[in-house]
Amino acid sequence: QVQLVESGGGLVQAGGSLRLSCVASGSTSSISLRGWYRQAPGNERELVAIISTRGTTDYADSVKGRFAISKDNAKNMMFLQMDSLKPEDTAVYYCNARNFLQADFWGQGTQVLVSS
Repeated sequence: QVQLVESGGGLVQAGGSLRLSCVASGSTSSISLRGWYRQAPGNERELVAIISTRGTTDYADSVKGRFAISKDNAKNMMFLQMDSLKPEDTAVYYCNARNFLQADFWGQGTQVLVSS
């Protein structure tokens, strides 16, 4: 079993920054931390940033140049540095991991609220 726990969300003014963290526990040898998603009220969950096992990153167009994903495999942690935040970034942010069977694992989410 795998557990993912996100932290670092909160209330911030537009233009501010937050750093989200995700820590994996349990059978971590069977998974790869792979990305961050977000879901705003009334919207579907969308991909924000993804990082490959080799460290290659990719981002949604809406966050390119403002967000940066990274991970520390030794500590089973993944991060999302979010700068120049906008009100439209308001959402619940979820950490995602996947195992070799392509099964997805999710955390409980952390709320990010950006005020204008």
